[in-house]
Amino acid sequence: MLVPILKQGDYLIASIQSSLTDADLLRLRDQLVDQVGRYRSRGVIVDVTVLDVMDSFAVRTLSHLAQMITLRGAETVIVGIQPEVAFAMVQLGLTLGNVTTALDLEEGLSYLISRASLRRSTPNGSAS
Repeated sequence: MLVPILKQGDYLIASIQSSLTDADLLRLRDQLVDQVGRYRSRGVIVDVTVLDVMDSFAVRTLSHLAQMITLRGAETVIVGIQPEVAFAMVQLGLTLGNVTTALDLEEGLSYLISRASLRRSTPNGSAS
């Protein structure tokens, strides 16, 4: 299953449209990490709104994806985690580590834009 990746200014938006196999998740991870460098993206949003289940492999892969993207110089925001998915993740002890999450695409994009603005306004260009 292909996941569409939209380039929106300095950001990439990957909108998952249906359940993904483990191979699909790995392909998405590799494509996003590659495209961050190719397009010199400052941020990535992964929209998981349609997912009604996230197993340990999916959570681990998203967490690793965010770490890889950080190493490439961009930020990641996971958006759209459904309430029942969040509940199940907590019950199973699954976490996304330090990955930023947001309620929806609009909030995720707003977060990335505010972080970029903060980086530009600090003397050394780094936000804490």
